[in-house]
Amino acid sequence: MAKYYDLVRLARSAAERGARYVRQVARPGDPAQWDKKGQHDFVTSVDREAERLVAETLTQGEPGSVVMGEELSPGAAQADLVWVVDPLDGTTNYLHGYPQYAVSIGGVVHGELVIGVVADIARDLTYHGASGEGAWCGERRLQVSSITDPDMSLIGTGFPFRTPPDIPRYLRQFTAVTTTTSGIRRAGAAALDLVDVALGRLDGFWEMYLAPWDVAAGTLLIREAGGVVTDMSGSPHVVAHGSIVAGNAVMHAWLRNTLERV
Repeated sequence: MAKYYDLVRLARSAAERGARYVRQVARPGDPAQWDKKGQHDFVTSVDREAERLVAETLTQGEPGSVVMGEELSPGAAQADLVWVVDPLDGTTNYLHGYPQYAVSIGGVVHGELVIGVVADIARDLTYHGASGEGAWCGERRLQVSSITDPDMSLIGTGFPFRTPPDIPRYLRQFTAVTTTTSGIRRAGAAALDLVDVALGRLDGFWEMYLAPWDVAAGTLLIREAGGVVTDMSGSPHVVAHGSIVAGNAVMHAWLRNTLERV
């Protein structure tokens, strides 16, 4: 990570600090302790404290940098270095003890996504990457799947639970994909879904609506693992509120074409 070594190291330190806190603190199992951000969408004191710890580490390590995150500052941020943070991606999973949740940190330098770190909290694994330097888990380099036949593929997805009017269109997409692949998986934490694409466990992934903090780190990891990430229209600018389609080059093109037809 020669060019971005210090930034990657800082982002890893911040993500692992947040992950340690989430692992150690008592899980708020009583729904009375859950606040609703929106329909089927929760936040707790754990999310807020995790983001405080992550943001503190990042801004102390790089004075003048700005943190853009779901709980602290969901608006657009303008700075030379912007950290795009989800302190607990998969909150609903976490609240139910379902072991699929993560800390996600993307680093944007002068408007370009160049850093990605995802800490898998339950498994105590950290994935990291930097532009031009590859994507890694420890000494293991990540590589997207080599499968190019949709019949053999396993595809990940996320449900449009925040936007119920999109469900009919999503169900048409789901039908088109599930009838032409070997299966679909929905685990409920986009950062880890994208990691699974970078690892080659999933051959593709799509979701109709995600926020920048959901996708920034995972997008960088997939691209550095040899994959392609765009929105459904084909734009590479996915660190925004909108859709996402990911996979190796062949599966990405097939998946996007399949989604466009329905």
